[in-house]
Amino acid sequence: MATSMNYSVVARKNPSKKDEPSKYYALAQASGELDFDEMCEAITGRTTCTKTDVRAALAGIIYEAKRALKAGRIVRLGDLGSLQMGLSSKGVEKAEDFTASMIKKSRVNFRPGKGLTDIAKTMAYTRVLTRSLQGSASGGNGSEGGGSGSGDGGIEDDPLG
Repeated sequence: MATSMNYSVVARKNPSKKDEPSKYYALAQASGELDFDEMCEAITGRTTCTKTDVRAALAGIIYEAKRALKAGRIVRLGDLGSLQMGLSSKGVEKAEDFTASMIKKSRVNFRPGKGLTDIAKTMAYTRVLTRSLQGSASGGNGSEGGGSGSGDGGIEDDPLG
């Protein structure tokens, strides 16, 4: 069963080649959100668990994932994927010159598991207007910038080189 993803087409400049003209790329367009309460309701409807049970289980997963990440462990969540801490730092020429103060920030890296990556294999695509053009077409106050979305939206050509 193919799932359809909305996308718009936006112009993007290559930041490393500013003198070149913009190229057009696909940008995934979200069609809504699934918030925590709605997810709990949906899970409740598919299981024998109460909404309170589902909320408690998900809260427990979040709590334990945070504890494990703080301890430097990888959190594996089955087909959902895994979480691991990552770092950004300044570079130095010699290892002995590196100090912890050169670490700029840490972040949580998510690597989707098979359960999530498999959905991309059957994805169909539907072109829509960018969010700013959707707002203009309906008389709303659209903002510039090509809309919002997530992921690479099927970009075939890397704008960064």
